[in-house]
Amino acid sequence: MKFSTIISAALLAQQGVAHPGQSDADLQKEIQERREYLSTHKRTLADCADQLKARGNDALLQARRSAKLEAMRKKRSISTDKPLLKARSFDDVLNADHHSNLTITPETADPATLFTGNASCTLTPETTEGPYWVAGELVRENIVENEAGIPLTLDIQVVDVNTCEVVPQAYTEIWHCNSTGVYGGVVNPTNGNPADLANINNTALRGIQLTDDDGVVAFETLFPGHYTGRTPHIHVLTHIEAALNDNNTVTGGNITHVGQFFFDQALITEAEKEAPYTANTQELTVNKDDFIFKDEAANVDPVVEYVYLGDSISEGLFGWIAFGIDVAAARNVTPAVYLTENGGVVNPDAGAGGGPGGPPPTGPRPTNFPTGTASASESA
Repeated sequence: MKFSTIISAALLAQQGVAHPGQSDADLQKEIQERREYLSTHKRTLADCADQLKARGNDALLQARRSAKLEAMRKKRSISTDKPLLKARSFDDVLNADHHSNLTITPETADPATLFTGNASCTLTPETTEGPYWVAGELVRENIVENEAGIPLTLDIQVVDVNTCEVVPQAYTEIWHCNSTGVYGGVVNPTNGNPADLANINNTALRGIQLTDDDGVVAFETLFPGHYTGRTPHIHVLTHIEAALNDNNTVTGGNITHVGQFFFDQALITEAEKEAPYTANTQELTVNKDDFIFKDEAANVDPVVEYVYLGDSISEGLFGWIAFGIDVAAARNVTPAVYLTENGGVVNPDAGAGGGPGGPPPTGPRPTNFPTGTASASESA
């Protein structure tokens, strides 16, 4: 895979830092690591499209996602006869408004138009675990807690790009900022209110699930907000051969993939008109100016496909994406914080030289936290 997008000095100067609290040195290191990865890893999930379809994977996803959508509409008392708006075709990943005006109804449309798409919606390149990965989050489907925003159900399928087989029994973790651009779980001068020390114990918008026999998980969350220098996105990380603990956390195994999901610019524009997103005073970076988005979109499509559940975005969204991993990989990932039975504890090895978790925090590493979750072994 040839990496063709070059990030200009002017763009980097405009963005400053990529993540809250990230130093320029860490940013430059991150850019170089990403480019090296993209230059050496050739396969994407698009290479598996024909094999997945031949095995019936598309038909399976079509049935699964159709049933999920119907159940979500019934749960929110939205008529199942309403047209499904905002289904899109992806002609150009970096087009500022690249969804179609297609209107689909359950009676007239081929559900395959809507609920498949592994050939077009793929994510393979590694990006970064940051900002603010918290080791020790809970295994759960609903990660909203007390946060407010646009409801988003996110359906994710994990596929091995080497074998083109779905990946069952893989713990898949997501996390993202809230509607006003603040990550729970971390106290940092550039992450919301640094005087809110209780935020280190905030577990909202973070969670882990185990993929089923079809390599699929679904999370109940909210559409993410934005913070200075980044377009709205969701982080994803996969654990292979990890073990479930009695306290509903996971430890051990290898971390095989870290990456990010993105959204249509048109969808972001609509979301930004809704409360509480309107209360976010941080500058919005659009997709075409987000260097991580540009890195990934140079070769694959890292954008979540979606439909509105009802007539407006405020009634909620159903989104889906598939991404490929190398199940044999082992990534060394540095958490910003360890979530323990006594709450969050900062990682003294995060920050400068320790990953994009922010500036070096203070305090000892928790003695009661299993080492298997904190990082994966280095690959050979």
